[in-house]
Amino acid sequence: MKTKKQNRREFIKRSAGAIAGLTAFPYIVPSTVFGKNNFIAPSDKIRIGCIGLGWQGPWNMNAFLREKDAIVVAVCDIDKNHLKDAKNTVDTFYGNKACDTYHDYKELLARGDIDAVSIAVPDHWHAIIAVAAARAGKDIYGEKPLSHNLMEGRAICNAVKKYGRIWQTGSWQRSQGNFRFASELVRNGRVGKIHTVEVGLPSGHSDFGGTDTITAPPPELDYETWLGPAPYAPYASARVHKSWRWHLDYGGGQLMDWIGHHNDIAHWGLGFDRTSPIEVSGNGEFPKTGLWNSPTKYWVESKYKKGVKIILAGGHPEICNGTTGTKWIGDEGWVWVNRGGAIDSSNKLLLKDKIKPNEIHLFKSPGHHRNFLDCIRSRKETITPCETAHHSVIPGHLGQIAMLLDRKIKFNTDTEEIIGDPVASRLQGRPMRSPYHI
Repeated sequence: MKTKKQNRREFIKRSAGAIAGLTAFPYIVPSTVFGKNNFIAPSDKIRIGCIGLGWQGPWNMNAFLREKDAIVVAVCDIDKNHLKDAKNTVDTFYGNKACDTYHDYKELLARGDIDAVSIAVPDHWHAIIAVAAARAGKDIYGEKPLSHNLMEGRAICNAVKKYGRIWQTGSWQRSQGNFRFASELVRNGRVGKIHTVEVGLPSGHSDFGGTDTITAPPPELDYETWLGPAPYAPYASARVHKSWRWHLDYGGGQLMDWIGHHNDIAHWGLGFDRTSPIEVSGNGEFPKTGLWNSPTKYWVESKYKKGVKIILAGGHPEICNGTTGTKWIGDEGWVWVNRGGAIDSSNKLLLKDKIKPNEIHLFKSPGHHRNFLDCIRSRKETITPCETAHHSVIPGHLGQIAMLLDRKIKFNTDTEEIIGDPVASRLQGRPMRSPYHI
């Protein structure tokens, strides 16, 4: 095992050197690195462990299975059914029974032969596992939103930097051509100076079939561990799998479930990857009955030093013409972009425009998971690194606080502290249930 690990590390180092020497496209590895017919020896593949396999986790796992220079060697989940399904998928793909299973993520992280982990767990678990993974020397593909609250987001970024890890956030829209092109149009001034950005997000709560009825947890689920750092609450199926995102103890509603996508793109087009708002206000409609307590309709306004205002809204048809997506509005027109390759502009000629060689060109990702693996080898920053993901969701964290307290929040972008409001400041983080901590 030690020899294989050293070979793999040496291969990654060699690959990084080869990549650094390229000029035309720095993320393409020469075929000579892989050997005849692009064959990669098992000892030279990036070995991946997947933690959290309920919904997005299997999607990420399958993406890594398709990459020839990676191998999924272990899976971890506290739901036995999820774990069984994941192992079966991996073993079937490779035609063996070699995939190891874990109930405790710490045991997976303790393995010295695992290079990287994919983390797709409920938001309230993000920081604990991510910081532990960075400390264990693993590179990390982590799901959006980066964190459950602002202080935990800063803790994740600090750990990634301290331990020199590669981080990719699952904000995969940056790896799609229409989002990149729309952002390039905005960056290069095609619609003039931007003064407002509309970010249309979903509203309401998607019903995934759970119920508020309190029952005993199903035998396949370790519910006590699922709760983890969150306050104790009795089991109800509407509290867990998929539906957890509608409860503020575990997620952040539609606002935080989507901000890591469309507001991430808003920041990309503005060049705000390391920029936070200086003032945030918001209002929302919260459920009066039932288990879920995140806003179903909301409006959050963020003001930035450069005079730009970003509106994050769900349930407001006047935003993005009643659609989701990102719409930059400048003094010479607008550009809108959404999933499914959708893009539009007040000037239709822009949709066939070409970005000139001397203009701003944003990185053309070869694929979100592919970019992560390339950066593991090159040790270069991914297209959606930790600090970028953190700044993309800060407006949402502050917006939640503004809605809960029904007042405007002023923010020090240098210290990442709320100004002059001790009550609001306390909501930047949360106490963790013993014995959990970062």
